[in-house]
Amino acid sequence: MKQFEIIDISGDVGLKAFGINLEELFVNAAIGMYSLITDIEGVKADKNISISVESNSLEGLLVSWLNELIFHFDAYNFIGKDITISAFSIQPSALMKAEIRGEEFDTERHERKLLLKAATYHRLKVEKAGDVWEADIIFDI
Repeated sequence: MKQFEIIDISGDVGLKAFGINLEELFVNAAIGMYSLITDIEGVKADKNISISVESNSLEGLLVSWLNELIFHFDAYNFIGKDITISAFSIQPSALMKAEIRGEEFDTERHERKLLLKAATYHRLKVEKAGDVWEADIIFDI
């Protein structure tokens, strides 16, 4: 099973992420998002950051998660490569905690692809299709 695929959308960019469970779906969505920013093969896993997000819906949790990662890129130039989810629940409210390993984005070593502004709720979809979870996410660029 592939982790993600790029969705071509006029004026923005989209991502379809896949996972055998919700945790893998969220990891693959983040890896896909980072891949829109740069080639993550060249990213070293030298630094760890911890992220905690919560929302009142699964869709809201996905948007909050991706926007928190975008914030860390914008504010601290942190680009992730490896992600480990340490806590994940959707009842009674959606909550997620994760460790992200990566490094500071270096324009000398990292190719700059897209500048993502935010993950949006536009055409957002999180659903189970057979045995696979799928999510469609549109990013403002």
